[in-house]
Parts: sequence; structure tokens; C-alpha cells
Amino acid sequence: MSRKNLKPIPEFKSEAEEREFGKLTTLQPILNGKGGTCAVPESQALYSINSIRLPISLLEQIKIEANKRDVSYQSLIKVCLQRR
Repeated sequence: MSRKNLKPIPEFKSEAEEREFGKLTTLQPILNGKGGTCAVPESQALYSINSIRLPISLLEQIKIEANKRDVSYQSLIKVCLQRR
């Protein structure tokens, strides 16, 4: 699939909605048994991988809170950073 054939990425109301969209766009060819390559949505090109050193106790607290909210701890950190 060439880039010009990709549909635009919609605006999402929640991270859960965004995750569901990601599952459908990236895993569907695999689940359908078609194999081949999957196009990565252009919105992912806007992300950068970063490292941050956190005290173990703080990271554990973040993971506990994320678990209570049923989200990944990385997503919880991202939301907290966006709000600050």
C-alpha cells in the first residue's frame, strides 16, 4: 500500500479509541492471514522514543496507579506530562 492510498488518521476522543484504531490498522492484515507488510500510520512518525531515569519506588507507584485505571504506565505518564 503506498502512502497516497492511506486514509487520514481520525481524531480520537480517548486513548482507548486510539488503541482500538491502531489494532485495526496494524494487525488486521496479519489476523486476516494476508501477511505482507503493514503501513505505519503517519501519526506515529510524530513520536520520539525517550529514556528517563526514575526512582524504582516512583515507577512502582506509577504502575500501581496505571493498573487501577486499566492503562499502561507509559500512557499514564504521557497524560500526566500533557496536563502539566
